Amino acid sequence: MPEIQMREALRQAIDEEMARDKTVFIMGEEVGEYNGAYKVTKGLLDKYGPKRVRDTPITELGFTGIGVGAASVGLRPIVEWMTFNFSLLALDQVVNNAAKLRHMSGGQLKVPMVLRGPNGPAEYLSSQHSQAFQSYYAHIPGLKVVAPSTPYDAKGLLKTAIRDDNPVVFLESEMSYGWTGDVPEEEYLIPFGEADVKREGADVTLISYSKPVRMVLAAAGELEKLGVSAEVVDLRSLRPIDESTIYASVRKTNRAVVVEESWPVASVGSHVAWMISRNCFDDLDAPVELVASEDVPMPYNHRLELAVQPTIEKIVDATKRVCYME
Repeated sequence: MPEIQMREALRQAIDEEMARDKTVFIMGEEVGEYNGAYKVTKGLLDKYGPKRVRDTPITELGFTGIGVGAASVGLRPIVEWMTFNFSLLALDQVVNNAAKLRHMSGGQLKVPMVLRGPNGPAEYLSSQHSQAFQSYYAHIPGLKVVAPSTPYDAKGLLKTAIRDDNPVVFLESEMSYGWTGDVPEEEYLIPFGEADVKREGADVTLISYSKPVRMVLAAAGELEKLGVSAEVVDLRSLRPIDESTIYASVRKTNRAVVVEESWPVASVGSHVAWMISRNCFDDLDAPVELVASEDVPMPYNHRLELAVQPTIEKIVDATKRVCYME
């Protein structure tokens, strides 16, 4: 099984779906001539031409709206935002049009489009370009939201997203584009709403998604040295969310720590913690812990930037609390 980078897995998914379905095209800033800001679309312009790999002006609201219109009349656009920080400029098109047209038309219209790009903090980008916006989109009925943590998951989920008849918000991470992992050569799809147990355990459930999953796995390794067996659940899909896998794990371990890199107020993680507290109340031996970014704008100074985000140490400390080890 080949080991490839995250960006290559995403490119394979787009390439395969464009070859399979002529209605699929990609548009966004620098996706064509520049091969993509993060080289996800490298080589696609030469292969498919400028009608299906379309460079756009720096107008997120405009080209996202074009994508909504194209999707509503039978095409399957992939809209690449150079970063989800810029997606704020397109929020009206996503929330009021993409997410609503199928409902408001009584099912007469559908909007099969993918809205993708890097989300969350990277490095040295300061307050306006290091934000995690998953809770913005997971809050909206009519959208599907996914956040892969590995190249394998990224390819399978993106192919599913492109084929879906609803708008899908596809959250990547700038820091993970160079991560490598095994990806089969044969075609495969990963359904939405199915979490993945990345590591089996018996003492505590660690729940996360996207880039922090790697950190959570590292924390599980440190916890093993302390005699704590941690199960790691990767949500992968944030809307729909796989409640059954979460509850099954928590009912086995009786303890839960939720980890994410967004702010804690009204976040996906706080919602997951509420679901566990409500639906697994009688199974819990300790309150659910949430490890998130500090509730402040992202600093530019690198040491402060790292300090406000989740760390292995913070995850281990939270686990010790739910295990009454401190």
